[in-house]
Amino acid sequence: MVAAEAPSAYNSAVTSPASRHFPDRMAASPIYLDNHATTRVDPRVLEAMLPYFGEIYGNAASTSHQFGWQAKEAVDAARSSIAAGIGAKDREIVFTSGATESNNLAIRGVCERQNRRGNHLITVRTEHKAVLDPLERLGRRGYEVTILDVEPTGSRRAGQLDPNRLAAALRDETLLVSIMLANNEIGVLQPIAELAAVSKQRGALFHCDATQAIGRIPVDPHTLGIDLMSFTAHKIYGPKGIGALWVRRTSPQVRLEPQIAGGGHEGGFRSGTLNVPGIVGFAKALELCLAEMPAEQTRQQKLRDTLFAELSAAIEGVTLNGPALEPELRLAGNLNCSFAYVDGEALLMNLGELAVSSGSACTSANPEPSHVLRALGMPDDAVRSSLRFGLGRFNSEGDITRAVGLLADVVARLRKLSSMA
Repeated sequence: MVAAEAPSAYNSAVTSPASRHFPDRMAASPIYLDNHATTRVDPRVLEAMLPYFGEIYGNAASTSHQFGWQAKEAVDAARSSIAAGIGAKDREIVFTSGATESNNLAIRGVCERQNRRGNHLITVRTEHKAVLDPLERLGRRGYEVTILDVEPTGSRRAGQLDPNRLAAALRDETLLVSIMLANNEIGVLQPIAELAAVSKQRGALFHCDATQAIGRIPVDPHTLGIDLMSFTAHKIYGPKGIGALWVRRTSPQVRLEPQIAGGGHEGGFRSGTLNVPGIVGFAKALELCLAEMPAEQTRQQKLRDTLFAELSAAIEGVTLNGPALEPELRLAGNLNCSFAYVDGEALLMNLGELAVSSGSACTSANPEPSHVLRALGMPDDAVRSSLRFGLGRFNSEGDITRAVGLLADVVARLRKLSSMA
């Protein structure tokens, strides 16, 4: 198991650029609690990748010499490892640049096939923008998109989709249902097996964005009954720029229209030179997550529960957003809270040495309140005063203690300034 504290050299490398601009705020090493946005590459993953930047540098598609053979051998081994990790077949793994590309390939790839079943698509309001935006584009092209509501705030299952609601929305012409397994903002776990079964009863394909779930909870697409599944390496202590789409190849075989043409790589689904170091790192990262999952999830849940308890004790007006803090309902490392009478942006701007967020990193440029929290029926003032905490492998009890102290001080100061104004 990796030590809870990150090596001092890593902290130094992270803090030195920022310290030149914010010397007072960056005096102490920063606390990273934004592991839903991305994760630090595990040193063991980096070690596995390094040879493929240097001595083993061939193109995996070069079939006439040993440099290409060595690269292909590494890719084949990594593909087998990733497939085994999710109970899949090697040929069902299609490498992409990340989960956003995987989502686009799944959704647009199904919709742009000739002789498709229909033009009706279904998703939920809390879905990631990497699903909502492609569906919106398809809507402008004549597809009919139904976006379903989820259980509201105050419910123990806030954020979950009721399978009965999905059943009522399905039609004979429904082509695809796309619902994520674990939400990136509130950590809610959807009842994917039930939802997929309901979809199959009406003949619709089922796509699942499992980006936040892979490596954190057991995931087997065959057991879940889905047809397409997106995931990526940088959420599981692997490198950025490499992801995968699992495509069911039997009973029934799912066919996709490629979105990137130019060589017919990846079984014709996705052309482009393979990122060999990234693929090797992806496989190593998943291997480590699966091996350490039981102990790590217990540890993260304990840290998360401690964080919420101590925040609630130290600060008045802290409200939990999303589902109950129960393993079957929520990711162990996820916490989302509202801080009454405090503006979330002001709170973030004053937390110099604490890395958290107010929502998805992919929508941080959008000043609008979190669409996920609004979908729960929360008022805008509560949404705007919310923070997302994502705990991970390299967080410790000391991080929790420091984070609570920082937040308590900043919230008290901002509330005082607000009352004076």
